[in-house]
Amino acid sequence: MSKLLVKPSQPDGNGRIHAITPESAGWTYVGFEVYRLKSGQNLKQATGDREACIVMLSGRARVGAAGQDFGTIGGRASPFEPDPWSLYAPARSEWSLQAQTDCEIAVCTAPGEGRLPARVIGPDQVGQETRGKGTNTRHVRNILPETEPAESLLVVEVITPSGHWSSYPPHKHDRDMLPHESLLEETYYHRLNPPSGFALQRVYTDDRSLDETLAAANSDVVLVPKGYHPVGAPHGYELYYLNVMAGPKRVWKFHNDPDHEWMLKQA
Repeated sequence: MSKLLVKPSQPDGNGRIHAITPESAGWTYVGFEVYRLKSGQNLKQATGDREACIVMLSGRARVGAAGQDFGTIGGRASPFEPDPWSLYAPARSEWSLQAQTDCEIAVCTAPGEGRLPARVIGPDQVGQETRGKGTNTRHVRNILPETEPAESLLVVEVITPSGHWSSYPPHKHDRDMLPHESLLEETYYHRLNPPSGFALQRVYTDDRSLDETLAAANSDVVLVPKGYHPVGAPHGYELYYLNVMAGPKRVWKFHNDPDHEWMLKQA
């Protein structure tokens, strides 16, 4: 199996099904975990030298960070529903969560120094937009874009309708060449509706030294260390993915594959 495709494990004692670190991914910045918690279960983590964005994929939980109690957040039944809630915890702090219902949460991390306060990111703070047209249409929820405070993290949810493409035309962000392109590692956490489905994702570079096409099942993670990374949802299956990006500069500037950029110029 490709090293870029990470399958979920059975939940450990804390409910964790994914534990991706910079060391396990072979890169520098992005960390990503997913937990499936039972109602009443508690989870607590120290952030160390990394900031964290805890995304409520489903369920409700009472949360706190950096000594503050933020009360209960969340509420959606699945990530395919709108209105995501998240918790931002700075580096050199601690966050905690008590599940009020069964929950699925994603813990997104990247390097930080702890310069920002802890806060809740409610649905009213999440910018929503529709990108593309025709079968390239997808719906974006900007949980932690570069316009909102964070030190390294960029976090976004995307819903790709059945039969549509996303992250398309193919683009990449693997060179520190601002203002034209930024260097950002990226994870894709895939969920399918119905869950028996799959998504197709290709990760490739201009010289094809990396060129892999992956079939991602429900709850799989695809690692994008470099290269272009389009993804498609087959007919009959709606695709959700959670993107986490980080790099040396907190800017999202991408470069389109010139072989496919022509379609952006169509009326």
